[in-house]
Amino acid sequence: MQESKQTSYLIPGAIIIAGLIIAGAVMSSRNNDVKKEALNNVPSAAAEKVRPLSDKDHILGSPNAQVTIVEFSDFECPFCKVFHETMKQVVDTYGKDGRVAWVYRHFPLDGLHSKARKEAEASECAADQGGNAAFWSYADGIFAVTPSNNGLDLNQLPVIAKNIGLDVKAFQNCLDSGKFASRVSDNLADAIASGGNGTPYSVILTSKGDVFPFSGALPFEQIKNAIDQALKN
Repeated sequence: MQESKQTSYLIPGAIIIAGLIIAGAVMSSRNNDVKKEALNNVPSAAAEKVRPLSDKDHILGSPNAQVTIVEFSDFECPFCKVFHETMKQVVDTYGKDGRVAWVYRHFPLDGLHSKARKEAEASECAADQGGNAAFWSYADGIFAVTPSNNGLDLNQLPVIAKNIGLDVKAFQNCLDSGKFASRVSDNLADAIASGGNGTPYSVILTSKGDVFPFSGALPFEQIKNAIDQALKN
């Protein structure tokens, strides 16, 4: 399948929902009356169905942050690889003082990336053995080595586990068992139910209950504008 040049990787046959992103200037003009469609025209009604945070989630930052960004991602999506670095910049900027937290959920696009689902399971096996820190280290490791677009050799999965200090035999046993296949499927179902039709798909949640969904690998400045506005509200 020919590559898309958009900032969102779409499920085959899906119609692009994400339109032009409303820039920070437009958001600022709304002042304290930011609507749930503030980032783009992704329907907010669906985004409100996003599953609440639980102890099964992988959170970078404070669980009690004023703003939480739930990202649905695919380890073989090239735009997710770019956005992963953007989100790390977000956490570096807003996470240290507890204002913003990042939640990673799986959204493997099986029709495009047949390897992504197993990679997602691998990250869960890493977390099962080494906790939240191991999950994030493993996720970083996958994005660091994958060429994207289903290009990662799955033989690299235990190598990544070894590189972050995990017990490789225990990791491989977990991966071979399919222990976390249902969790990955549950994440995917959550992504679709909450409005996702491509990756990366994200939902900004505020402590006051506001919901702002957006699609695509938005640049840091646009994410920053949205976060700043969400923090004001």
